[in-house]
Parts: sequence; C-alpha cells; structure tokens
Amino acid sequence: MTRIAIFVDVQNIYYTTRQVFGRQFNYRAFWQAASELGDIVLATAYAIDRGDSQQQKFQDALRHIGFDVKLKPYIQRGDGSAKGDWDVGITIDALLCAEAVDRVILLSGDGDFDLLLHTLRERYQVYSYLFSVPGLTAHSLIASADEWVSIDDSLLQ
Repeated sequence: MTRIAIFVDVQNIYYTTRQVFGRQFNYRAFWQAASELGDIVLATAYAIDRGDSQQQKFQDALRHIGFDVKLKPYIQRGDGSAKGDWDVGITIDALLCAEAVDRVILLSGDGDFDLLLHTLRERYQVYSYLFSVPGLTAHSLIASADEWVSIDDSLLQ
C-alpha cells in the first residue's frame, strides 16, 4: 500500500479559502479524498495558538479526524506586526519522514515550499500532491509539485 504523509499549513488554507470562496475548508472531505490515494501514516496540521475557545474546538475536530495538531504561540510585536508561521517546522518534518513515505500531500499556497517539494522528488523520490487555492498559490509551488489539486466546492463547507 502507498504510504502517505500529510502536512497542512492551517493559517494559509484558512485565509486563502476565506478570501477566494468566503467559505471554510472541509477537512473531513479532504481526509476522504486523501485516503483514496493510499494509507495515511502521518497527518499533521500546523496552527497558531491564540488561546481562543473556537479555535480550540477546531483543533479538537482536526484531532478527531486523525490529524496531529502542532501549535505555535501567536506573537504580536511591539510595532503591531505579527509572527507565527510554520514554514521551517513543516519543512523539517517533511524531510524527516521522507524515507518512510511514498507520497506527501501539502496543503498550502506558500511559495516558500517550492524547494521542499523539489527536494522530496529529486533526493527522496517522494511524489507530491499540492492542494491549494487557485489564484492565491505561488506559480513556483505549483511547478514544483508532481500533482496540483485546485481547491474547489468539493473541498469546502
């Protein structure tokens, strides 16, 4: 059976689906679609923790579906800007599991991941699927993926 690892950039998916569709991503429908591609051996959702009760309910729902949820504290800087992305964490985790999986599914439109997908293919022969929102996905990221799945109504609530 094909072994699959899933990596979700929760903030990216949340904001891009909201901006383009005005709707939320349907993680249950996504899990079903991913399950049809092989055996999910690892699934991690990377999120920012603001201590909000609604957000905690969402994180619990992700855990119930089957995701491991990794949280990073939201940092508000003195100048009003914010910090809280998981790019390095997602990249390290994906590279650490590369020899144990056949395929990786990345949910993000962030072009910073183009080198990750390229490295997974070239160095580890890991096939990559990219799920992201059309129009808000870096072209370099789409080009680096073996297969791009455009998020549409079938993956929205």
